[in-house]
Amino acid sequence: MAARQLLPLCWRATLTPVVSTASRARVCARPSAWVCHNFRVTLIYYPLNPNTPALSGGSLWVASRAPAFSRVLGRISCRAAAASSGQHGIRHYYQSTRGAGEPQHHLHIVDLRSDTLSTPSAEMRNAMGRAEVGDDVYGEDPTVNEFQQQVAKILGTEDALFVTSGTMGNLVSVMCHCRNRGEELLVGDQAHLYLYEQGGVAQIAGVSPRLVTNLSNGQLDLEELESKIQKEYPDPHYARTRLICLENTHNRTGGRILPLSHLREVRLLADRYGLAVHLDGARLINAAVALGVAPAEIVQYCDSVSLCLTKGLGAPVGAVIGGRREFIKECLRARKVLGGGMRQAGILAAAGLLALSQAEDTCRADHHRAKKFATGVQQLASPVCSVDLPSVETNMVMLVVNEPRICPQEFCERMWDVSEAEILELGRGVKVRMFVMYKRTVRLVWYRNISEEDTEMALNKLKFVVQQYSAELGIV
Repeated sequence: MAARQLLPLCWRATLTPVVSTASRARVCARPSAWVCHNFRVTLIYYPLNPNTPALSGGSLWVASRAPAFSRVLGRISCRAAAASSGQHGIRHYYQSTRGAGEPQHHLHIVDLRSDTLSTPSAEMRNAMGRAEVGDDVYGEDPTVNEFQQQVAKILGTEDALFVTSGTMGNLVSVMCHCRNRGEELLVGDQAHLYLYEQGGVAQIAGVSPRLVTNLSNGQLDLEELESKIQKEYPDPHYARTRLICLENTHNRTGGRILPLSHLREVRLLADRYGLAVHLDGARLINAAVALGVAPAEIVQYCDSVSLCLTKGLGAPVGAVIGGRREFIKECLRARKVLGGGMRQAGILAAAGLLALSQAEDTCRADHHRAKKFATGVQQLASPVCSVDLPSVETNMVMLVVNEPRICPQEFCERMWDVSEAEILELGRGVKVRMFVMYKRTVRLVWYRNISEEDTEMALNKLKFVVQQYSAELGIV
């Protein structure tokens, strides 16, 4: 304590136990902990120059757990004065006055919420800075043109079109397959296109989505799919079915791959009824790498495909549509009316070019680390949580919180919080971010920024949290 100058500081603390009414207290910074209602709240000191006027400070969240409470959160709102040095940020001031010899526990963050959190590498940033550009709306950006040609080659399509996002890619594709308002598409009830794109196909394109059950492996029930096709058209009572939409890999089922045999059966069914097939291939490269095939072998069963660049591929912006040349011309018009025409877009296309050149190695590493984590969870053999190891096919792990006394959201919060006990046991604080996908299932996603070390740290943190729960709840 001698290494740090401590001066009087008053706290205004609002403590809100889960099982009791809120209690308020005004406390002076004397002991390092304040005991109240059978739980301990650790207070952090901030040096204070009493000769300067009080300024509004920040807010800190502290948490403490005791067997009698499943979760206790206290919010400490503090008003402090700035140091005479002129540093007005409370946290900044505290850090700047900490003695050099005082231990500081480094917090390591592992963010597994989504592969959309991937960030461009230094190499990618350099490629973007060097990109040759022109006006893409006039078709004169050489980097965009090169990128679209390269993508068409990879996908095995006649042409390709750069768009701003996967959502735009799906919407533009639907608009160009279903040319008349009131037409219908068939889509899985767990599809991203249906659940997470604001109903754009209905809202903007005037297309009615008709749902088909997604099986637990992401595939469509083929008998149900055929039964949902509107065979009564042109009876004026019915919409005209125009399109079948697939998703590969399938997000809501945990990155599951649609096998080539399933794609082939859907293609045959579509041909029988004169329907088009669109593939939401946001994570198409993950599917191709896991299957050990070229992306074109998957895309051959589809009339169009959208490929996202900002997930596992690590580009900052964009997606691309692949399809026949005449179809892409129509997509170009639809992109324009949606506000997707960009000018010097070669800066972004350059990132896509580099991402595609590294995609196979990147995805393979992500799949390996996801499997490694899932294997570690399985080896725990804990009744607290589990994974279905065979279902971990790509870069996603679906963790099921089995213990009914544990709320999945609280489990995620426990993985994010850091306690003194954790630092003592693990040697450092690890904060793992993940989120509840549905019911009792938590999703974790690997991407290029998550290393082997990150994976091991996340697994060790999960083991620690499971041990905590086991001790608190008497789980054997």
